[in-house]
Amino acid sequence: QVQLVESGGGLVQFGGSLRLSCAASGRISRFYAMGWYRQVPGKQRELVARVTTGGMTNYADSVKGRFTISRDNAENTVYLQMNSLKSEDTAVYYCNAGGLRLLGPPGDVWGQGTQVTVSS
Repeated sequence: QVQLVESGGGLVQFGGSLRLSCAASGRISRFYAMGWYRQVPGKQRELVARVTTGGMTNYADSVKGRFTISRDNAENTVYLQMNSLKSEDTAVYYCNAGGLRLLGPPGDVWGQGTQVTVSS
């Protein structure tokens, strides 16, 4: 089974930017939908953004206009560019693969997560 490894998280000031990367151990071209989710303690994991093999995207309302998801099938990597970060973006961010529809539930493959902390 393919493994996903996230990187790029860290501590950033309010209004700053970060770029998360999700490197896969195998071809991501076989996954129709790949995405980023996030979770804070005591809350359910929530969708941040998803992208299909054809480049269609879906974003949570809270990140629209600030975050951009992209995928590079040749490099087997998915990215999340996060701009204008807010305190409420603080969370552990998880990469996901295997979703069958853009607006459907997440797939079965998850990364280990990377912490993003936005300081005010």
